[in-house]
Amino acid sequence: MSRRYNGPPDTESLFSLKVDNLTFRTTVESLRKAFEKYGEIGDVYIPRDRYTQESRGFGFVRFYDERDAEDAIDGMDGRIMDGRELRVQLAKHPRPPNRYGGSGSRRDSGRRQRTRSLSRSRSRSYDRRGRYSNNESKRGKRYSRSASREKSKSKSH
Repeated sequence: MSRRYNGPPDTESLFSLKVDNLTFRTTVESLRKAFEKYGEIGDVYIPRDRYTQESRGFGFVRFYDERDAEDAIDGMDGRIMDGRELRVQLAKHPRPPNRYGGSGSRRDSGRRQRTRSLSRSRSRSYDRRGRYSNNESKRGKRYSRSASREKSKSKSH
């Protein structure tokens, strides 16, 4: 009996294999076809680059049965697919639920959290006369960079 779902499968109960060394031509369908002879597949996922939408060179095949996943590792690791030698192993980490911590909807997925850098550079500007100033007058120093150069020149003469 084939298991069908109206959404993404519950990957928590599946056994995930990571498939490395995929070409850009490899599709979800071709990966599924290559692995389905080892058992019933719950999910196939090939991550894509967010800007170019090309394959990132690896994918995941998830089996319902652990024995099927082990058979797939034995049968597909080292096999040639699209001219490349595949490397197949058990996935070490589960897929994160959502990169941005949202509910997983499309609306949330594009948002980025803005964070302030802890190591900010000081604001730099020019004073009225066009001289470089590091806004240090607010910190008690009343001269600009050019004034400090003149001061150091007068000390050396």
